[in-house]
Amino acid sequence: MAEPLGFFTDTTVCIGCKACEVACKEWNQLPSSHGGAPTLSGDSYDNTRQLDGLHWRHVKFVEQFSPDRADGRWLLMSDVCKHCVRAGCMEVCPTGAIMRTEFDTVVIQSDVCNGCRDCIAACPFGVIGINPVSNTAQKCTLCYDRLRAGMEPACSKACPTDSINFGTIADLKKMAAARVGQLHERGEQRAYLYGADEKMLGGLNSFFLLVDKPEVYGLPPDPKMPSRNLTPSSLWSTLGAVVIGLMGIFSFRNRGATARRLEEDDVERRRTA
Repeated sequence: MAEPLGFFTDTTVCIGCKACEVACKEWNQLPSSHGGAPTLSGDSYDNTRQLDGLHWRHVKFVEQFSPDRADGRWLLMSDVCKHCVRAGCMEVCPTGAIMRTEFDTVVIQSDVCNGCRDCIAACPFGVIGINPVSNTAQKCTLCYDRLRAGMEPACSKACPTDSINFGTIADLKKMAAARVGQLHERGEQRAYLYGADEKMLGGLNSFFLLVDKPEVYGLPPDPKMPSRNLTPSSLWSTLGAVVIGLMGIFSFRNRGATARRLEEDDVERRRTA
């Protein structure tokens, strides 16, 4: 396997231009929206709303302003599939349609996908959606076809501020750590890395520099694998089965006692008749 590749997104230099969204759609031949012409969502300047089967890149606009304060700020972030080292979508896929490539990225093979949607529920980041044209699950491939040709992904290539950085995970982590240190020296003590270490699903091959809580950006603070729920779920299922079994035993014993009383009453009536 080649050295793992991925993205480091520095949200502090994102200008919300959406060049990454446009480049992604153009290269992957994705339609502009579900209904044709894009429309404003009413949520700031967002017109794509979320990541799904038609939107593999999504620029988030977070406005932190209030009427009683003159100061405020914008938080902008180009979101994408995290290409998790331990990917929940791969774990639940019943057909083997979701594969890990030689670049350590996660790709859905549309010709193998049966559209069951298990991966959609398993992804803690809400990345995957159904493409209504193919009726299969789709998401960012990190431009797998471009990687195989030795090219950079379309989104990072188009980013005018280098908010989206592409390269080997080892190099990106060094770059990210240096950037956090630089921001701390400049007084931005809130800067930190999200998903850059192995604590989060073994590490995210698309990780981020943030300056506020993950929830502010619409990211889960502690994403889990679907298998993490199997043990507690199985315990509850076992307990439920035991309870139902005991209820059945007691019910059977009660029915047996009732039948014996009825038989005794019948014998007594015949004796006294």
